[in-house]
Amino acid sequence: MSGHSKWATIKRKKAVIDQKKGKTFAKLARQIDVAARHGGGDPASNAALRTIIQKAKAASMTNDAIDRAIKRATGEAQGSDYEAITYEAYAPGGVALLIDILTDNRNRTASDVRAIFTKCGGSMAAPGAVAWQFSRKGVILVDRAASEDDVMNVVLESGADDLVDDGSVWRVSCDATKVWEVKAALDTAKLPVQSAESTMVSSAVVPVTDAADAKAILKIMDELEEHDDVQDVYANFDIAEALLESVAL
Repeated sequence: MSGHSKWATIKRKKAVIDQKKGKTFAKLARQIDVAARHGGGDPASNAALRTIIQKAKAASMTNDAIDRAIKRATGEAQGSDYEAITYEAYAPGGVALLIDILTDNRNRTASDVRAIFTKCGGSMAAPGAVAWQFSRKGVILVDRAASEDDVMNVVLESGADDLVDDGSVWRVSCDATKVWEVKAALDTAKLPVQSAESTMVSSAVVPVTDAADAKAILKIMDELEEHDDVQDVYANFDIAEALLESVAL
């Protein structure tokens, strides 16, 4: 299973804990803040803000919380000034990672991220070393309780590009701007959607067969996701489900 789909499955299992901590909503609020600050507070004329609001609502973030984040960004309420940075790195086994950051202290965050890789056996990469192989796509995971024919009929009519058997899920790919449209069509058809997001997908997948490497990769992903300044982590690993289950955190 691909790095995106596999990590999405792991993150979903952690989502309840993260929401109890307020971590998920805090990160979404920060993303809304930055999108509104750069493109204005009106979702109708700010596509980036509109996408993040849809993501926030899918995570059950309240309209009040969304509005507060927009008001902070547009000067109607006090808030921090965040800087967007993307780090590139390698995990054990030659796995490539892109790490999206929103921070109010670049030096602190850089030190923290570097420490995670040093501790877990990875390394930071030069700008451009990793990013070239990633492109933004919409990815929707549908439970295998739905038949392939049923999913195929819905997603192709709603503008999806591809449907792949990805182990325990159907993985639907589409243009990043159509992800919520395709999800809505699946919801209308009452097909069980596990997750939907606009994400970065690599053109090159790295198979991971060594248990130690697999464990180290998941440890890096987990520690990065736990960091308040890290918004998203993208990776190109391919770990067999049996191996993943034996080493998963």
